Amino acid sequence: MIRVDNISKTYAQQTALAPVSVQFRPQETTVLIGASGCGKSTLLRIIAGLLIPDQGHVFYGEQELSQSTMEVMRRGLGYVIQDGGLFPHLTAQQNVTLLANFVGRVDIAARVHELAQLVNLSEETLTRYPQNLSGGQRQRVGIMRALMLDPQVLLLDEPLGALDPITRYELQTQLKAIFSRLQKTVILVTHDLGEAAYFGDEIILMDSGKILQKGNFNDLLEHPANDYVRDFVRAQRSPLTFLPECDHV
Repeated sequence: MIRVDNISKTYAQQTALAPVSVQFRPQETTVLIGASGCGKSTLLRIIAGLLIPDQGHVFYGEQELSQSTMEVMRRGLGYVIQDGGLFPHLTAQQNVTLLANFVGRVDIAARVHELAQLVNLSEETLTRYPQNLSGGQRQRVGIMRALMLDPQVLLLDEPLGALDPITRYELQTQLKAIFSRLQKTVILVTHDLGEAAYFGDEIILMDSGKILQKGNFNDLLEHPANDYVRDFVRAQRSPLTFLPECDHV
């Protein structure tokens, strides 16, 4: 279990996170959702140890994430950002194996082959540099890199936001299958309610650095905690809403 206790963060007098406390259940997918600037990515980066909170604590099980434990604990985390976040001067395979080489993992070739099959990438694709990969390929490489050390926790910050709709659909399907197969604890950030409903065992809706509601999609849809939650759900229009009615013969 990941536990966040009374976490807050302020930038230049602007509150990014009000004091937040929340738990994330093991081997489930929790989606953080909300408008831009609501604090969801800040919370994820604090959980990843990439940001230091102004106050509060993050626990993985009974162990606290701190300056003294961070280096070891972060090796148990996989982290994926938009467009893969790859180093442009390294090939796809070099990006994937960078940390594994650093920590001295011995079965690197076998692990790369296993992960390439998992995300449906060819060995030839792994020899290319990021600028010669499509957006979907870069994101698959980023997922491989995050999974290379077989972490228990996978953190994803709007991983599909920059992709075209068809590629996004394909990767959503693949990612959900990966989550189901590997049984990781997953925390995923998105602004898209449809994506949150597709992935999320639990959805956390945030606004102005606060958690407004936590539950499954039906909870948000049928039992909104306040007017903002209701309006946020209503604002997520489906394109199907605008299709003309079919003429009946």
